[in-house]
Amino acid sequence: MRANDSLSGLALIVFSLAMMTLTLTFPDFPGQPYGPSLFPRILGTGLILCGAALVRNGLAARRAGAPWLELVPWTRDPRRVTSFFLTLALLLIYILGSDAIGFIPIALVFLLALFVWLDVRPVPAILAAIVTTIAIHWFFSTMLRVPLPRGLLNAIL
Repeated sequence: MRANDSLSGLALIVFSLAMMTLTLTFPDFPGQPYGPSLFPRILGTGLILCGAALVRNGLAARRAGAPWLELVPWTRDPRRVTSFFLTLALLLIYILGSDAIGFIPIALVFLLALFVWLDVRPVPAILAAIVTTIAIHWFFSTMLRVPLPRGLLNAIL
């Protein structure tokens, strides 16, 4: 589905205003003229301006005859629709099961499943899933210091 830019712009403005409203609860740094709310407010202001530009462009396109919503060609292809919903289902399973299963096993299985579904040959699919899982885990846990769920591998890691 393709939405008119004015709808996307309005959604961007609403989310930006919500984000900026949440910054009102951020504490100030003692002795500082600014606090942790400064960057989100600057970002929110920029996003509101971008949303306004999208609304303007969308309304101009609407005057030229563009529809508010239209189905794009890939939505008529059952395999592509299945791929879309498969990806959403795997994300939902990850959200619900990653704490118990752990990032490494679940990411490995999900990447392998997606590669096989997308017709990647088995050996490259297995290698790509392993390398990608290790690279993502290393990047988040080492470089960004974001702890990923260990789940079943808690005793090993």
